[in-house]
Amino acid sequence: MLKHLRFTHLSPTPQEHSRPFGELAEHIADNVPDGPEKTAGLRKLLEAKDCIVRAALTE
Repeated sequence: MLKHLRFTHLSPTPQEHSRPFGELAEHIADNVPDGPEKTAGLRKLLEAKDCIVRAALTE
């Protein structure tokens, strides 16, 4: 799931909006015990990131 939250390959505008989500995902991956709630939380973070990036691109 973390691969979908990477941001370095993006152009500047999407990268700017995607970076905080990717950094938070890395923090969660490193500091929260594995389990279904962690997976669900990362999935929802990915959904939120996708919405924010799309919103930023439609400005």
